Parts: sequence; C-alpha cells; structure tokens
Amino acid sequence: MMLVELKNADANVYASVLAKQIDCTYSHVVKILQEMQKSDLIRFKKEGRLKLLELTKRGEEIASNIESIRTML
Repeated sequence: MMLVELKNADANVYASVLAKQIDCTYSHVVKILQEMQKSDLIRFKKEGRLKLLELTKRGEEIASNIESIRTML
C-alpha cells in the first residue's frame, strides 16, 4: 500500500509523512523503504537535509497494478 500512497500523493512525500498516512512506525517504514529501494521500486531524492521519496518507473507500474486489483475487489 505504500507504493499506492506514493503514487497518489499530491505533494512531496517524506518517510515520516508516509508513516503517518499508513499508521505505521517511522522505523518500520524506513526499513520497508530501504528494501523497496533495493528492488528498484523507489528512490530517495536528497533535498537539503530532507529525503524525498519518488517512485521509479517500475514502482509506478506496480502501484498501478495494485490499484487496479484493489478496485476489482
């Protein structure tokens, strides 16, 4: 669901914002995001002291597929 949240975000998303949106701890979200980065689903974009989250092309495709499956259910 994190990928879908990132895909549908209206503004810049940070790990702390994402943790609040999905009601999960910050440390757990960071661990999952690191695994997603290793799988080339997201990338961290450094902006000053902050790290923005961005979906890769592969991450976009998977998020779209998850969304379409969700709507079918």
